[in-house]
Amino acid sequence: MMRLLADENFNGDILRGLRRRMPAIDALRIQEVGMRGASDEAVLAWAAAEGRVILTHDVSTLIDFAWQRVRAGQHHAGVAAILQQVAIGAVVADLVLFAECSTDGEWADQVIFLPF
Repeated sequence: MMRLLADENFNGDILRGLRRRMPAIDALRIQEVGMRGASDEAVLAWAAAEGRVILTHDVSTLIDFAWQRVRAGQHHAGVAAILQQVAIGAVVADLVLFAECSTDGEWADQVIFLPF
């Protein structure tokens, strides 16, 4: 099953909704792994090493760093960029679909925008 990492500013209500809908999901918050305040580059490196797709609302800097990693020959497990102004229920439904229908490693070095 897909492994996820919610970045520091990711909406906790979305993550709680996802965990309610998918109790077995392997989804961590950056705060749970002791990386509060870490740079985007450090978060990407940690997530890549752990094989975790990053959930973020940061559509400006984190995505740019993700593409920079790919251009430099470094890899990441994927980034799911979620727009903040979308209803929480719609985002949770799309994340459930995203997690259930994706294979391990399918989103490596890619950025996907949600909702679909």
